[in-house]
Amino acid sequence: MINNTFDLSEFENSKGERKKQLINELDKICRNTGFILVTGHGIDKKIINNIWSVIDSFFDQAIDCKKKTKPPYKGYPYGYLSYGLEALAQSKGEDTPPDLKESFNIGPQSIPASITQQEALDFCYVPSLWPDIKNFKMYSLEYYNAMEKLALKIMRALALALNLDNIFFDSYVDEPISALRMLNYPPIKNKVLPKQQMAGAHTDYGSLTILLTKDETKGLQIKNIEGKWLDIPYNSEAFIVNIGDLMAQWTNDRWVSTLHRVVPNSNNLPRRSIAFFHQPNWNAEIECLDSCKGQKIKYKPVKSGPYLMSKFKSTL
Repeated sequence: MINNTFDLSEFENSKGERKKQLINELDKICRNTGFILVTGHGIDKKIINNIWSVIDSFFDQAIDCKKKTKPPYKGYPYGYLSYGLEALAQSKGEDTPPDLKESFNIGPQSIPASITQQEALDFCYVPSLWPDIKNFKMYSLEYYNAMEKLALKIMRALALALNLDNIFFDSYVDEPISALRMLNYPPIKNKVLPKQQMAGAHTDYGSLTILLTKDETKGLQIKNIEGKWLDIPYNSEAFIVNIGDLMAQWTNDRWVSTLHRVVPNSNNLPRRSIAFFHQPNWNAEIECLDSCKGQKIKYKPVKSGPYLMSKFKSTL
């Protein structure tokens, strides 16, 4: 078990030596595991209860109803992805059977004036699809917008932990191409195939991910530096935040984008979660920070949008 709890409210309101101590603690967590249990986040419980109500309504439907919002063609990033259509481990080059989950995905709701590239318009900025469920769109966008604000707070905390000005990352994430993914892991009915997981071992692609789980059903694990899989503890007051690949590249692997997965739980209980994938602007160029260069720069600069697009398509 691990416990990397970080009180964001205390961090924002602290000063002097306590501030320095919390900055060092955050840096240490990002170096060691890249997974943070963020409390003091300030998200209204009503917003959380609202999103769970429509998620439950959606996933409790018959499959034919859910498929009314399936993507119109392969590679379309939003809408309903049915059970067994995705294998996340393939993003790490591992050939595995499909993951034992289903999901519903939405993305940005407006197109910034700066976006002219057709590949961006055809990928991140295609319309989200909406099921015919009361308040689904309203509650989903309410939660999406709350996560955008929380992500900015966390990015500012991370900037301080890298000895940067707290608004250093603001210009990289003022037109983010973030996605919200609602996930359902139903009880497993058939025999699990070799290497098959509820979500295969992978790292997330962007700057950071903000995850909320509905209850304490186990399954989410991370792989530590010794190569051992560890359970992520449940905290009803916390969001699980993990560092993504682009943040690892920004920091030249000073911070880790940790391999993680969701395994079948021993009681074969259903599991539901909400993942907010915070992704820098489409045109944001991610290159090693000066303070993280060390003796060798490990990664060539990449642009956020094309990098995300290539990773997403590798999982299909």
